[in-house]
Amino acid sequence: MRMTTRQIERMIVYEDEELLVVHKPPFLAVETKNIRQQDLVSLLTNRRVANGARGGIYVIHRLDQPVEGLLVLAKTREAAAALGRELTGSGFSKEYYAVVQGVTESSGSLIHTLQRNGRTNTSAVVMGAAADGGKEARLSYERLAVKDEKSLLRIALDTGRHHQIRVQLAAAGHPLVGDVKYGGQQPSGDGHPLALCSSRLCFTHPKSSEPMEFCAVPTGAGFAEFASELHV
Repeated sequence: MRMTTRQIERMIVYEDEELLVVHKPPFLAVETKNIRQQDLVSLLTNRRVANGARGGIYVIHRLDQPVEGLLVLAKTREAAAALGRELTGSGFSKEYYAVVQGVTESSGSLIHTLQRNGRTNTSAVVMGAAADGGKEARLSYERLAVKDEKSLLRIALDTGRHHQIRVQLAAAGHPLVGDVKYGGQQPSGDGHPLALCSSRLCFTHPKSSEPMEFCAVPTGAGFAEFASELHV
């Protein structure tokens, strides 16, 4: 995808001297080595340069390329270090909206051991001896609505593993709508994003120590039939 200056400005939710919070659209990579492809970090770095600012953009956490939603990025090394420490501690929380296939339980928790395959850029649930080198993944969910044998979920992450939500829900028999990589059905039409959105971020500001909270409503086509159940 190619983003215009107006689109870049519209995705910025909050900005100060230390950080940026953005609502990343689906299909925009956070970072890429492909010089012909736009990515979030390059777009925001170029924006800083165009505005006469110095310094780079520092990634704190990521979203998969087909996933939309909230991300916080740092504008200084000090802010990046502070947010990174918070991310690995207990002060940084993330919630997601997801639409999955099938009717889930009204609420629940999932705990798996995941192992990443860098060659295929996938992760898988492993057990027993195969779990050597695997990492524990934990999440909890609440079912908000059911329509046409699909469930709208609110998900809270306890860990941040590679493709965690996608893999764990698929392993539970409820792959994400549009996630053909992990067994989901592809809706009609090309370029359909995953029905997954980073909808809420909570953290402590790295300089002022004030609590920060940001919420977003998904815009992807996979959420369209649940529009009345989605809110900030």
